[in-house]
Amino acid sequence: MIPSREPDSVGPAALRRLVEAMPKAELHLHLDGSLRVETALSLARSRGVDAPATYGGMFQALVAPARTASQADLLTRFDLPIALLQDVEALERVTSELIESKAADNVKYLEVRWGPALHVRRGLSLGEGIAAVCGAAQDAAARTGTIVRLICTAIRSHDPAAVVKLAETATRFRDQGLTGWDLAGPEAAVPDPLAFERAFAAARDGGLRITLHAGEWGGAAQVRRALALDPERIAHGPGAADDPGLMAELKERGVTLDLCPTSNVQAGIVLSLAAHPLTRLHRAGVPVSLSTDDATVSDMLLSEEYVRAVEQNGLSLPELWAIDRHALDAAFAEPNLIRPLRQSFERWAAAVPELGEPDRGRPA
Repeated sequence: MIPSREPDSVGPAALRRLVEAMPKAELHLHLDGSLRVETALSLARSRGVDAPATYGGMFQALVAPARTASQADLLTRFDLPIALLQDVEALERVTSELIESKAADNVKYLEVRWGPALHVRRGLSLGEGIAAVCGAAQDAAARTGTIVRLICTAIRSHDPAAVVKLAETATRFRDQGLTGWDLAGPEAAVPDPLAFERAFAAARDGGLRITLHAGEWGGAAQVRRALALDPERIAHGPGAADDPGLMAELKERGVTLDLCPTSNVQAGIVLSLAAHPLTRLHRAGVPVSLSTDDATVSDMLLSEEYVRAVEQNGLSLPELWAIDRHALDAAFAEPNLIRPLRQSFERWAAAVPELGEPDRGRPA
């Protein structure tokens, strides 16, 4: 584990209290990986979906073990949630509950991503599914005060022409909080993101901001491949730490890696939280954010991910705060929304001497 730059002045209990109170921003979170266990039980019963009937059984079905064989193995945990999310009511309920849960953890800015094309098996159209998530997100944001933006995720295993159609449909919802475009799914099976170049162009031309998953398989080479699509951010990409030239390029281009250490351990990308390159990347000046990836699949609150980053990965509190604060700079949201939020983050930090001085908002 990389040691902290300086000894932290708070013990474990105080660290947890501070992190729970900290206003947080989360940029990498999947809707279908974040169903509440109770909700999954209810949806399975009411939709006639073959699924475990007890809390314990459903928990085991939805939550991945501490380590799986590969990214492909981890992705099997999404099969049941996707089967449950095939109608407007289910999508609205899960979206609302996720935002409420995040707000309770003091997540003040949140980006939720999901693959609309995965939710059309029972007749829902792409537009109907997107409208359901957008509407529920807007309502939940108004109730909780958490600012929410949405990212439409295409799936690597889908036909590229169908993905173009998805991009064109998604751009029609920009005024409803859908501001980003993503590519995810089985990276080993479909390693080249340029197969979807036309869809990325359609999304960009329609005003969506660009991210994509890379490096859950294939290491630094996959991250470099992703740069060919000129993204603002890359989801995951921890293997970039193995390539000094790539790290320099990410830093020069200002491309943020939206890192999810617990999920990366589960997918077998890194051996342990202590071995995750989060701290090393941040200290090298590579822009990074810190997220959970999937609230249920990883059984993880963002506060817990933050605590682990300090206790097990060696971030200091000032470094943790800089990463949290950077997420606002990298957010796919309008500047007029981010500006007051940034000011509120800084007002909170001004009363917390443990966060250090003077430049709390930039990488150490």
